[in-house]
Amino acid sequence: MKITISPTPLTEQKKDAAVVFFQGTEALLPVGNTKLKKLATEYVKHSAFKGQAGQTATFPTAGKIAAKQLIVAGIGEAKDFHNGLLEQAAATAVRAGRAAGLKSFALASSIKLKGVSETDYHLLAGRGACWGSYDYSKYKTTEKKKATPTLVFAGAVKDRSAIKTAEAQGAALLSTADVANGPGSDSTPENIAKWAKKMAKENGLSCQVLGDAELAKKGCGGILAVSQGSAKGAKMIILKHAGTNKKAKPIVLVGKTVTFDSGGISLKPGRGMGWMRYDKCGGMAVLAAMQMIARMKVKTPVVGILGAAENMPGSDAIRPGDIITAYKGKTIEVLNTDAEGRLVLVDAIGMAADLKPAAIVDMATLTGAVIGALGAAASAVLGNDAQLAGNLIDSASTAGERLWQLPIYKEYTDDMKSDFADISNISKSNGAGTATAAAFLQEFVPEGIPWAHIDIAGTAWLESAKPHQAPGATLFGARLLAQWADSIKG
Repeated sequence: MKITISPTPLTEQKKDAAVVFFQGTEALLPVGNTKLKKLATEYVKHSAFKGQAGQTATFPTAGKIAAKQLIVAGIGEAKDFHNGLLEQAAATAVRAGRAAGLKSFALASSIKLKGVSETDYHLLAGRGACWGSYDYSKYKTTEKKKATPTLVFAGAVKDRSAIKTAEAQGAALLSTADVANGPGSDSTPENIAKWAKKMAKENGLSCQVLGDAELAKKGCGGILAVSQGSAKGAKMIILKHAGTNKKAKPIVLVGKTVTFDSGGISLKPGRGMGWMRYDKCGGMAVLAAMQMIARMKVKTPVVGILGAAENMPGSDAIRPGDIITAYKGKTIEVLNTDAEGRLVLVDAIGMAADLKPAAIVDMATLTGAVIGALGAAASAVLGNDAQLAGNLIDSASTAGERLWQLPIYKEYTDDMKSDFADISNISKSNGAGTATAAAFLQEFVPEGIPWAHIDIAGTAWLESAKPHQAPGATLFGARLLAQWADSIKG
């Protein structure tokens, strides 16, 4: 989506649609938009629209303003507001407009909304509008390609940087979305590596890809064990953003990228298995975030590591009871082959630690337990450093994503003691699944390195359409990672 700025007032924008956000029954328009506010309020008064989150309504303007249509989009009541609702409202408005055949949209250059700065508004609304223009239609033979929509912020704008960032981040999300939504037959480890190389070249990142031979030489037994039941080899994809602060230690973003998860020998139930292509979404969030970071020219050096593998029950697949050796030599008894993501992550975390980073953050669709705990409303963050966790929570809030911190207690690690290896890959009690998974990962993080784990199993994918998005990958986490990386002061 092309985003521009125009000094012409919103009422005079000759676009397909002017978009007005509502918080309940209050039109969120800045001072000077009395005519439009009165018109929008009058339309809404005689409709079913109540300004609730996810609600939209479209009205023909009959020449009362220059735009052909007026789209109103709700963000809910003030007491329930968080930044993500504003981004979703922008996406919902564009999706509604696109469904009606509209191509050009206009927003006011500022918003009257408590707690949201003009900078945040530009980023959230602009990025949301971009995201609202996306549909995964690659394999729909009857789908007609739609023209690329446009968005204009109408009125005076003091600082244009956030709008440029919104366009850059929106482009990163859209370009990654097809890879994220791709089926296992399409988005294979090899194809993702090829895409990452191309993306890196286009955005000024360096990219290194390690295949089976290189991973075996390094002793990456975790990721190789996961992929050994598949005909498709594993790939460790390493993206680097140099940054401008040459004295700063890098931060490392690690993403679980299991391109299809059958469960292996510990086979998942067949019903619903088709959406297990979503198990690469941690890596997809890192992939999108690295593209954002490059386009934003973040000062801090950032490294993104994707551990890409397919978990299949082939004749060479690992078995429950097998013992493997992870990177750096720690042994793992595999009690459940469907707890495979953590095996991929420990090798990537070990390689991240070799860089002596300022911090490591890993992101993964790791446990069903987090869905039971938090549903789709938030992701869990756990780690060994309270300040890092707090910074990530704050960055998520600003970026329109939500994190909730869970603990890692010693009892969780004790519960994974193995009679035959250094550690087992699941706990004996089967309780506190999200926390025990994080405790397992923590065993592979060297002392002194701040580390956080973000479990996005409940937030990474929509199984059915929402007003703001079609079914598929949400790319949750990319926004907060880019926000956090950009917030770091060298």
